[in-house]
Amino acid sequence: QVQLVESGGGLVQAGGSLTLSCAASGRRFSITTMGWYRQVTGNARELVATVSSGGDTDYADFVKGRFTISRDNAKVTVVLHMNSLEPEDTAVYYCNALESYYNRRYNYWGQGTQVTVSS
Repeated sequence: QVQLVESGGGLVQAGGSLTLSCAASGRRFSITTMGWYRQVTGNARELVATVSSGGDTDYADFVKGRFTISRDNAKVTVVLHMNSLEPEDTAVYYCNALESYYNRRYNYWGQGTQVTVSS
């Protein structure tokens, strides 16, 4: 089993920056991909960025060039550096981890951290 703990959310003005961190514990060495998703109340959860254990990254078009995701495989953590934030980025951001364990796949989520961008 994997547990995810998120930190780094907060309030920032448009054009500012925030860094989100997520640390995995438990059965963490079987994790294959980690990343961040976000959700606005009343809307579906959407992908922000992911990074595989091999370093391959995937970014949503609306954050490309503004956000950077990185991963520490030894500590099994993922960090999202968010720059040039816009009010449209306001959402609850959730850490996600995919696990492959005994040829089975599992999907884990953090509790979410609020990011609010003001004009």
